[in-house]
Amino acid sequence: MGAGAALRQASDAVECWLEAERDQLVLWLPVMLGLGIAAWFGLPDAARWSALIAAAAALALIGVATAGRGRAPRVLAVAALAVALGCALIWWRAERVAAPVLARPAMVTLDGTVVRVEALPAREMVRLTLAPVGRSDLPRKLRVNLAEGDAPAGIATGALVRLRARLMPPAPPSVPGAYDFARAAWFAGLGATGKGFAPVQVLRPGAAPGADLRARLSAHIESRIAGSAGGIASALATGDRGAITQDDSEAMQRAGLSHLLSVSGLHVTAVTAAAMLVVLRLLSLSPTLALRWRLPLVAAGGGALAAIGYTLLTGAEVPTIRSCVAALLVLLALSLGREALTLRLVAAGATIVLLLWPESLAGPSFQLSFAAVTAIVTIHEHPRVRAWFLARDEARWRGIGRGLCSLLLTGVAVEAALMPIALFHFHKSGLYGALANIVAIPLTTFVIMPLEALALALDLVGIGAPAWWLTARALDLLLGLAHVTASAPGAVAALPAMPGGAYALMVAGGLWLALWRTRVRIGGLVPLAIGAGWALLTPAPDLLVTGDGRHLAIRTANGGLALLRDRAGDYTRAMLGENGGVEDDALALLADQPEARCSADLCLIDVTRGGRRWRVAATRSGYLVPWKAMIATCAASDLVVSERRLPPGCHPRWTALDRVTLAHSGGVAISFAGPRVVTVRSGGHHPWIDPPTVQPPFEAAPGAARHDRPRRAMTRRRPDAPPQ
Repeated sequence: MGAGAALRQASDAVECWLEAERDQLVLWLPVMLGLGIAAWFGLPDAARWSALIAAAAALALIGVATAGRGRAPRVLAVAALAVALGCALIWWRAERVAAPVLARPAMVTLDGTVVRVEALPAREMVRLTLAPVGRSDLPRKLRVNLAEGDAPAGIATGALVRLRARLMPPAPPSVPGAYDFARAAWFAGLGATGKGFAPVQVLRPGAAPGADLRARLSAHIESRIAGSAGGIASALATGDRGAITQDDSEAMQRAGLSHLLSVSGLHVTAVTAAAMLVVLRLLSLSPTLALRWRLPLVAAGGGALAAIGYTLLTGAEVPTIRSCVAALLVLLALSLGREALTLRLVAAGATIVLLLWPESLAGPSFQLSFAAVTAIVTIHEHPRVRAWFLARDEARWRGIGRGLCSLLLTGVAVEAALMPIALFHFHKSGLYGALANIVAIPLTTFVIMPLEALALALDLVGIGAPAWWLTARALDLLLGLAHVTASAPGAVAALPAMPGGAYALMVAGGLWLALWRTRVRIGGLVPLAIGAGWALLTPAPDLLVTGDGRHLAIRTANGGLALLRDRAGDYTRAMLGENGGVEDDALALLADQPEARCSADLCLIDVTRGGRRWRVAATRSGYLVPWKAMIATCAASDLVVSERRLPPGCHPRWTALDRVTLAHSGGVAISFAGPRVVTVRSGGHHPWIDPPTVQPPFEAAPGAARHDRPRRAMTRRRPDAPPQ
C-alpha cells in the first residue's frame, strides 16, 4: 500500500469516527475556548500570546480552505477559532481591568467610600472594601480588615469613612504552587489589602440601616443559631460564611463536604425545585387554572424567578451565577420538552461563563463545579448505568437500596473527577467524601434547607423557634459527620505541588473519557495514567523558602517538614505544610532536630540527598550575625537563606537566597537530588506580575517625630555584635 493510499485510508477512518461522534462535537467548543484561555495563563509574554493567536488563525484558514473535503477540516477551523478567541478574550479582559497597585507597604490615613461590608464573626473582624476619595496616590479599590470593636455600628455600603490603615500590595504565591492572590486581586480590581485601626470616622452615612437584605438576613440567622452551625445556615441562605470557624471549615474540607458551604449547583437546584413544587401545588388547587394553563410551564417560570432572586440574595458571585445559568438552561429544556440535564446544557453553561468571566477558568471553583456536573451527567448517561438504576415496579426496600447505590456510584464518580483538581489547587483531598456525601447531601437538601426555609417563614409571625431548634440539631449532625470523617485514619490524601504538565494531562484524559461516546474514548486513559504517574512520582521538595526569605521549611529524615521560626503563624504553617505534601502533625521545629544546630540568630542543618551531603544555613532573627562568623558560615555552607541582604563576601558553595535574589525569583522550592529548583517568578510578564504602581508619601505614626523623608530602615544589632 502506497503512502497516498494509507493517507486516504486514515482520512476516511477519521471522517467515519467524526460522523459517529457528530452529536458530541459541540461539547468540545468550551474545551477549546478554555484551552486558549489556559494557554494565555501558561505562556509568559505578549509575543507568545500573539504567536498562538496567529497560529490558531492560520489553522482556521486552512480548515476553511479545505472545508469541502469532509467534516474534519470544518472541525479544525472551529476548534482553532475557539482557541484564538479564548486567548484574545482573556488578554482583553486582563487589560480591561488594569488598575494601579500599591508599590510597597505603607501606613496611610484615607477617606474612602465603602463598596462592600463583610462581617467575619468567627474571626472577630469586619472586612471593608473601599474606594479611596481624592487620592491619586492610592489604588482605586482596596480592602482592609477591622477588629469588630473598631468598626462603627451600622456601617453600610455607600458610607464615606476616614481611617488609618497599614496597606500592602496583593501578595504573590509565597512558594511555588501556593495560592496566587495577586492574580485574583488583579481581576477583582483590588490594588492593596491591609489592616485598619481605630478610630474609624463615618463622614457620611451609607445605605439606610437594614437596607442590605443579605446582611440583615445573615445577622438574623446567626442570632437564632450560634457558632459554626449558624454560619453554615447563613451560608446556605445568603452565601455568607464569615461565622464558620477555621476548625469546622477545615473539617468540612477534609471530609469532602466543603462544597456544601459554597452556594453552587446543589443549593440553586434545591431552591429552584422547591419553588417549582410550591407554585405547581398551589396553582393546581384551582381546577380552572389546572385545565386552562400549562402549569408545568408556569412552575418553571416561578423556579427561574426563584433562581435569579436567590443568586442576587447570595451576592451574585461567579459560582452562583454559573449555577443560575445552568438552572435556567435546564428549565428552558423542560419548557421545550427536551431532556432536562445533558452534557450539551453543561457545555452551554461553561461557554457562557467563559465568555463573560474568562479568568474564572484558572480558579478551582469553576473547575470543581463543572467537573462534578460533567461526571454526574456522564455516568448517568451511560446506557448500562441508566438501565441499572431505571425506575421499576419492585419492593420499596429494593427501590431505596437502588437509590442509595446510585448515590454512592455518583459520589465515587464525582470524587474521582474532583481529586486531581483538589490535589493541584489545595494539595490534599478527602478520601471518604463519597461515603460522607451519601448522608450529607440528602441531609442538607431535604432536611436542613427546608427546615431553615420553614423557620424563616414562621419568624414572620414570631413562632419560628421550634423550627430553628430542629435546624440547629440537623446542622450539629452535619458538623459531627464532618469531624468524624475528617478524623478517620487515612481520611486525607496529601500531595506536594504537582507539575502543571501532569495536571494538564489528567484534565485532557478526563475530558476525552467523558465527552466521546465511541470506543476511542478509552484512549483517554493513556494521558490520565501518565499525568497521574507523573504527579505521584514527582519528588516532594526538600526545601521551601518563602518569597520574603523569612520562613523556611526543610525535609527531615522521617519525611516531615521542620520550620525555621518557632513562631510561624497558622497560615504560614498550613501553606508550607500543604505545598510540602505533609499534614499539620508532621510539622516540627528546625531547632528541635538532632541534625540541626541553632542559635537565636542562625540555624545550620546537614541533609543527605542523592548521595551528597548538603549544608543549609539560615538566619532566623532580626539581629545581625557578626561579620566574620557570617562569612565563615557562608564558606562552609552549600546554601544560605536570609531575609536580609547578605554581605558581599558571603560566597556559599552552591547558591545564596537573600532579599535581593528572592525579590527577583519569588518563593523557591528545591529538590536536592539533581538539584531541581522551581521559582514563583519564572520570567512571565502577565499584568499582575509587573503592574503599574502608585505610592503614597511617607506618613509617620501619630506622636512620632516627622522628617522630610523617611528614615532608612535599620536592622537591629545585638550589643556584642561588631559592625558590618
